[in-house]
Amino acid sequence: MASSAATGKGSVQAESVRGGAAPKEPPPAGTIAGARRLLLAESEAIARMSEGLDGCFERAVGLIVACADAGGTVLVTGLGKSGLVGQKISATLSSLGIASHAVHPSEAAHGDLGRFRKTDTVICISFSGETDEVVTLASILKQDGLPIISITGRTRLQGLSKPSTLENQATVALGLNLETEAGEPDFAAPTSSTTATMALGDALAVAAAKARNFTDEDFKRRHPGGTLGDLLRPVVEVLRFVAGKNLPRITDDLTVAAALEEAARGGRRPGAILLSDAKTGRLSGIFTDGDLRRLILRDAGELRRPICEVMTRDPRCLPDSALVRDAVRLVREFRADEIPVVNARHEPIGLLDVQDLITMRLVQD
Repeated sequence: MASSAATGKGSVQAESVRGGAAPKEPPPAGTIAGARRLLLAESEAIARMSEGLDGCFERAVGLIVACADAGGTVLVTGLGKSGLVGQKISATLSSLGIASHAVHPSEAAHGDLGRFRKTDTVICISFSGETDEVVTLASILKQDGLPIISITGRTRLQGLSKPSTLENQATVALGLNLETEAGEPDFAAPTSSTTATMALGDALAVAAAKARNFTDEDFKRRHPGGTLGDLLRPVVEVLRFVAGKNLPRITDDLTVAAALEEAARGGRRPGAILLSDAKTGRLSGIFTDGDLRRLILRDAGELRRPICEVMTRDPRCLPDSALVRDAVRLVREFRADEIPVVNARHEPIGLLDVQDLITMRLVQD
């Protein structure tokens, strides 16, 4: 028996080594409640920072705008977690048309100071405001006359007894209005401070982009691929069914049966027929496959009725100047499966099928 038990134990150990399923441990009690407390504390930190925004924020935005307009670069620096957050802020600035790079404060003293030019502006991040590497870099750049925006946990204007060393070096000092991290005293890891810093960086980047009249078209040029690029494409670029080509022009004075015959001449057809006013050519209605099924189930004889009597009048449509994201919004808000696209005279020029957006992975089936 002892031998058998030992063999069984060895088998279990071998299965574990081979990657067999190990017994699942239940999550510690209070896990969800603790997570909610932490997330709530972080959201409250952002709200408190938002309420405390003042003229210093506007001055910081002004420095970023002036730098970008002069052809300079916004350089962002910080150490540790602050440096990682700084990389994200820099990437956001770049995506919004403001040249930006993240610089490691220690490496700057070993050759990277050559990146800094008179037209540049620097964002220095340090929660304590006393990080040696960041303070040293700020001191050197201040002597060179570069504008410095500091981001620290608190500033003198936010109740700090005396300004931090980094604040003293700054042209404009921004504070998170934050004293403690979410999770304290159990943990002292950066939580609220990194979240709030990232949010403040987003606010600076978006405000500066708006001040420079950055447009959707500008954004599209910097994001030609992926979901962002697809959402910013003109809707006319993704139309598979185009009026006069594979989408017959059908007037609303025909019977349902006659309209279906006309639609069949276009070969493969979408899940709806677009109807135009016989006199003006303007879009007057839409008749979907669902409408057809309901009509036949009610009375097949109704196929002889004028289609204008059974179509959906004045359907929601998009102008030919719309973007794909506008079509996605219609699908999500109104569950539209077929979206007519019209020109300036409200004449139908095409039909966007929801399957096209599903294929592009912009909406889910």
